[in-house]
Amino acid sequence: MENSTDQQLPEQGNQDTKRNDETVQPMETKETNPTDIQQETKMDDFSTEDPKKMVLEENPLPQPEIAQALNEDIPSQPEGQIISEEPVVSNETEVGANRLQQFWGSYNFAEKHLCKIDQQGNLFRIASKHLSEKKIGHLSESNAHAVIEALVEKFKEVEQRHENFLSEWEKQSDVLRMHGKLERNKTYLLNTPALGNLDPMLEKYNEQSIQINKKLKENEEIRKAIVEKASLLKDSDEFKNASEEFKNIIREWKQAPYVDKKVSDKLWQEIEDARNAFYERKRANFEEVEKEMMQNLDLKLELCEKAEALADSEDWRTSTETYKALMEQWKEIGRVASHEKNEELWSRFITPKNKFFERKDNHQSQIRAEQDENYIAKLKLVEQAEAIKENKSWKETADEYAKILEEWKSIGRVPKEHSDELWERMQTAKNHFFDAKRQQSEIYKISLEDNYARKKSLVDRIEAIKNSTNWKEATLEVNELMAVWKTIGPIPREYGDDLWEHFISARKHFFKQKDEDRKDRKQKFIQRIQNRIAQSNQFLSTLEEELAEDESKLEEFNEILSNTEEEDAKDKEIKENIVRLISQIESKLPNRKAKIENVKEQIAELESKLQDED
Repeated sequence: MENSTDQQLPEQGNQDTKRNDETVQPMETKETNPTDIQQETKMDDFSTEDPKKMVLEENPLPQPEIAQALNEDIPSQPEGQIISEEPVVSNETEVGANRLQQFWGSYNFAEKHLCKIDQQGNLFRIASKHLSEKKIGHLSESNAHAVIEALVEKFKEVEQRHENFLSEWEKQSDVLRMHGKLERNKTYLLNTPALGNLDPMLEKYNEQSIQINKKLKENEEIRKAIVEKASLLKDSDEFKNASEEFKNIIREWKQAPYVDKKVSDKLWQEIEDARNAFYERKRANFEEVEKEMMQNLDLKLELCEKAEALADSEDWRTSTETYKALMEQWKEIGRVASHEKNEELWSRFITPKNKFFERKDNHQSQIRAEQDENYIAKLKLVEQAEAIKENKSWKETADEYAKILEEWKSIGRVPKEHSDELWERMQTAKNHFFDAKRQQSEIYKISLEDNYARKKSLVDRIEAIKNSTNWKEATLEVNELMAVWKTIGPIPREYGDDLWEHFISARKHFFKQKDEDRKDRKQKFIQRIQNRIAQSNQFLSTLEEELAEDESKLEEFNEILSNTEEEDAKDKEIKENIVRLISQIESKLPNRKAKIENVKEQIAELESKLQDED
């Protein structure tokens, strides 16, 4: 039976709230997404030639000696400014607020029309077609320029991430594989503390969502056409041709494009119902004497089809176990009509099995050679990372780390015995550099807000799929979300542990539903076995009654024969008839007894399977 992938996870609490002079250690994983380092570094080291800094230098904040003038004549509010009614404050506080408003009025930058501030210095992103109003920062006399620069720079990161997604979309032959990432990106845009025009990106994502839904509908129609073919075949009397057509239908179904699992299961059940109805009619068409052999033939054909379907599989472990199970089933099935047919089926069964295991052996040798090469390449990257960990050129060094980790990601796995050692060395060097860098960053809280937005998008996504019954795809995405979560750094302290608790609660809910579904499927399997045992016991009783009847007749005929004397021609004819009947009965007895033993063996096998499930 399938094993649950749910497992106990370490509590993640205050680790998301360390900041300033505390050392922030990112959650360790085997392969950290390199884009996290880019996000940590793009906020630093703005060029002093930046035009917005030049504006700040040309429009410095008012000095204390002109504060009185600001109190007497406050100019009209510039674009983006909010006047809010506040309680009476001290002259010093009011002077500070007025000085910030004076600075805001004189400070010009391209994105100013997208934001506004209030008298407390809170900076808001103005609501737009797809976005609601959101606080994205707080300005003071000392940090105004740095915060605005950071928010604008964060928008550049968002734009780059958007462009990367569009590029990946264009390269992806099957856009349905992008569905989960698309939904996460949309949620991320709604929450990121970036300063820039996000509406065009959201417009693009909405268009892509429509495209995905249209593709799913087209795929559903393709599969419905396959179901229609199966429905037309179920009443066919051309058993041989229809059997081949059903095989073609199954192959066509496997090659059909992706649809939602609920839709797929419903349509597949219609095919199964049609196919089962057809094979039931096919089996009932043969004489009772040939019924067992035909059943064996059907069973072996099904095993051949299953073996052929796995020949090109790359799920090495699962397919290996499946082939072992198929071989055991083959051994349990009796012979078919002729020796030649038996040999033909055996050849058909064993050929794909041998092909798979030859591919598996070649694959394992190739993987080992590739991993050895990967180890050499990653070792060089680790040495590069360790060589630059003491650099104080923050931006250039951070960019170098990003390149190193991007290359690391592209290389692939290394032998397991070296994996942890290499990754620990890489993480140690990287953490050493970025710990020092964080101590120099005055805008570290912007990264914390971005981390919150990213984790919020993961929570929203896992909430959206926690009730999914598309177990395989949903399990992969839930595990992917957990892996992505582990790569994201801490969030602001004021948010507490709510995000983590919501995330882990949704994850546990999903795996609980999955386990319950697995138990239900197991119960249905047990019920089928029990029904087959009952049917076999009924058949066994019929055979035993027929055997007892034959033995009784044999005894009766022997008694009549012993009491009959040949007095005339009629007596002689009667005696000959009795002898012939006795001979016929005695010839049937071994076959009947053999059938009884065979049915008993089948019952024992079914009961053994039932015990295994218990």
